Amino acid sequence: MSTEPDTTIRYLTGAQVEELSRGLRVVDLVRDTLLAFRDGTAGLTPEAALRWTTPSGASARSLILPGWSGSGYGCKIINSSLGNHGRGIDRAAGLIVLADPETAHPNCVMEGARISALRTAGVSLAAVDAVRGLTSVTSVAFLGCGRQARAHTELLLAECGRIRRVLLYDRDPASRARLAAQWREAAPGVDVRETAQAQEAVSGAELTIAATTTTESYVELDWMPAGATFVNVSLDDASEGMLTGCDHLFVDDWELVSGDDHRLLGRLARSGRVTAPGSAASAPLGSDPHHRNGGRAVDAELSSLVAGEYGRAIESHHRVVINPFGMGVHDIALADVIHAKAVAAGVGTRLPR
Repeated sequence: MSTEPDTTIRYLTGAQVEELSRGLRVVDLVRDTLLAFRDGTAGLTPEAALRWTTPSGASARSLILPGWSGSGYGCKIINSSLGNHGRGIDRAAGLIVLADPETAHPNCVMEGARISALRTAGVSLAAVDAVRGLTSVTSVAFLGCGRQARAHTELLLAECGRIRRVLLYDRDPASRARLAAQWREAAPGVDVRETAQAQEAVSGAELTIAATTTTESYVELDWMPAGATFVNVSLDDASEGMLTGCDHLFVDDWELVSGDDHRLLGRLARSGRVTAPGSAASAPLGSDPHHRNGGRAVDAELSSLVAGEYGRAIESHHRVVINPFGMGVHDIALADVIHAKAVAAGVGTRLPR
């Protein structure tokens, strides 16, 4: 007896995605996806970007990130406008579209901002764990206290049980206050401080999460204390001196970073000031072949780092910068798990094609 093919598309709302994502081991999933990417059982293609200026004069963009992981195939569409904050709404919103691996027909569309924020935080924590170990983190600073900071907070609270101090910086006092309230409610024993200056936050923490909307770099290397780790989530907070002068510089995917001409590290790559992992350049600075006069090589991609293949020792006093450009493969891996949970639970609205 033949079975009629399913011609519907399952739609999952933001609330349904949030509920289905509860309890997921996001850091483990990200780590597994990085290893799968390294082994060729997950992958991505170059992203597409549409950029424009809104009628009110704000910068806006639409990014499309295709990827596959295991049996999951699809793409993330994530849009944002810098003018949304003034309207009291989230800067970014989006969709994830999954495809049937056999027919290639779309079989699920889900709200994408929650997944995008979760996977971003998962990448940050997987990288920090490979560099220092999550259980070693006792103090964390946030530059930017919006949705990305809230997602990072969610995972930090679940994964880092020794945090004793949190420093919060955001130009918007209301955003700082909301994130401070989240920390105080979830971890009443933690010393939570709102700071008026970004430097005060960075200089007082072992780990800094930069999740702002800036397009101009401003964080200098000497702001970081010895042994600190800086996660450059929003990609433009770290200055050129910080990127070229830190002891270790890690990226998630060199091809994505070097192919971009909007973010600072991509521009440095295009100018030859920063080169690919494993590359050599002339005029070494001192005795360290990884640092050059006026530039440096990226030390490793995150897939090699989490696989334990990085050969240089990360000393306790070394300052580390992690620059995660954003790999759509993580969104697809997480969305595929959520889709499977939705199917098992019968959750979602079935839409006709």
